[in-house]
Amino acid sequence: MSSLDQDQRLNPSCRDKTTVSSDSSDTRELAKQPLQGLQLASHAVLEKAQQRGRLKCSKCGGSRMFFCYTCCSLVGVGLQEIPLIKLPVKIDIIKHPNETDGKSTAIHAKILAPSDVTIYTYPCIPEFEKDKVVLVFPGPGAVSVQDMMQCLLDRTDSRSHDFDEPRIKRLKSEEVQGATHTAKSLESGTPDESKGTESRVYPLQRVVFIDSTWNQTNKISTDERLQDLLQVELKMRKTCFWRHQKGKPDTYLATIEAIYYFLKDFHEHCLSREYNGEYDNLLFFYSYLHSVVNKAKISAGKC
Repeated sequence: MSSLDQDQRLNPSCRDKTTVSSDSSDTRELAKQPLQGLQLASHAVLEKAQQRGRLKCSKCGGSRMFFCYTCCSLVGVGLQEIPLIKLPVKIDIIKHPNETDGKSTAIHAKILAPSDVTIYTYPCIPEFEKDKVVLVFPGPGAVSVQDMMQCLLDRTDSRSHDFDEPRIKRLKSEEVQGATHTAKSLESGTPDESKGTESRVYPLQRVVFIDSTWNQTNKISTDERLQDLLQVELKMRKTCFWRHQKGKPDTYLATIEAIYYFLKDFHEHCLSREYNGEYDNLLFFYSYLHSVVNKAKISAGKC
């Protein structure tokens, strides 16, 4: 796999500047540094799979490493050998039809959080409840994750008044606290309790991401079916993706990075909880592939 990716350009902001030593342990440490500090499951299973080489996908017959990006299934790796993650909200990914499957990181999220992630290929877009869904995409009207919950509540207020629906008056701060309390109860309550509470109170139920090159995003982001969704922008984040898009700033994130950073911010700012690596394993494949590419760069004297 490293031979396929070694000519891809690493983002300069994520490239380690330390002098390279001939010691293999130094090389391994260097390759991990841009994503260090993550609480990840062991990569031993991926190392063994890489040593075995590519295998044929049992469903489509394609030559694959770790997983089949066409069939969304593991290849040469057992389900019990990888981390599975439960997310606090559902994730919908709208994939551009011209996006190359093998280069997309959206598949990482689907494999690692299968019950909470759905991938649609544009122009297929599900019907959304506008007041319970946000679109993570930058723009002039986009808000931060910190302000997202309040904005959703304000939109719900506005629509309720438009339809003359009776509503109990409460302070805005109380509404946000109530939403946060509900989010916490969803994680700790029984499935039936969580489902009932979610439908009545919880303002955010789904988060939409666009999976495409940045030059292809306009067609999807301007689709009328997404126009009424509240847009959320992830600020002050830099990509570590090795397939850097020429002419684009390093704040343009890979899909799996955007999902990870959104959930981390959501956990801290909306659930008001200290982050202890709950979603780090979303980067299980990504961090390993990053280290493989970085090692190849080092070996080739390009890093």
